[in-house]
Amino acid sequence: MRNLGLRRYKKQMARKLSKSSGRGMFATALALSMIVVAGAFAGVRADEADAKRLLKNMSEYLSAQEVLSFGYDTTLGVVTTDGQKLELASSGTVTLNRPDKIRATRSGGFANVEMYFDGKTLTVMGKNLNIYAQTDVPGTVEHLVDELRVKYNMSLPAADLLLPDPYDELMLDVVDVKDLGSGVIGGVECDSLAFRKKEVDYQIWIAQGERPYPCRFVITSKLLAGGPQYTIQTRDWKTGDEVAAVDFRFKNTTKARKVELKDLEGTDELPEHFVTGESQ
Repeated sequence: MRNLGLRRYKKQMARKLSKSSGRGMFATALALSMIVVAGAFAGVRADEADAKRLLKNMSEYLSAQEVLSFGYDTTLGVVTTDGQKLELASSGTVTLNRPDKIRATRSGGFANVEMYFDGKTLTVMGKNLNIYAQTDVPGTVEHLVDELRVKYNMSLPAADLLLPDPYDELMLDVVDVKDLGSGVIGGVECDSLAFRKKEVDYQIWIAQGERPYPCRFVITSKLLAGGPQYTIQTRDWKTGDEVAAVDFRFKNTTKARKVELKDLEGTDELPEHFVTGESQ
């Protein structure tokens, strides 16, 4: 490609794309995307050591919090067999009391879920169907995260960030690191970092200042066609005495029906009419 000036290049790309993609914001968005690819992140800092330091600082801050809570909004990306990208949105809350207590909620258009863990028993309740399941999982929240993933194909919101040392998990098998500079999430100025692994890419925005908590976390799959993404954005971040007291034990106040965990319906992040396919 010839070395065109930025303005000239934008105009040429917008003109070409408008012929095939229509006019207005769609062509503009595609043109800007092409500019980023062609520019190879020109002018963006790629200080690997600094990015690792920022991620380590966040990890140490999170690990030092015995009690924390936050609200979150997520989007789960799916790609249809005909290549259409869709996003499923949900919101919820998390309250963590280290080392062995957590309560999480998630509400979407087709599921309303509460999870309780008191260090001994995990309870998952589908509030929309008024049913619940329980299983013994004695141990820490870290152990719970592993059990959910391996045995039940389930996960806690932002599970990787709730581990005792998130840095080790996040840096495992990383092959490329970029410091993308500053960004703003929910009005909070953040450091924006990007990491590449064999199976996923991820980007994380970390609040600047004395409380380097994760503001947004985006994971992009490289195993599925179309590169679907999972995004979680946090809000109302609280620690220590700021955190309201909660009960980590489940109380069946609605006379919900008990079922086996494998038979628990209405709690998945995908609606029942979605059928998953194979990875590429």
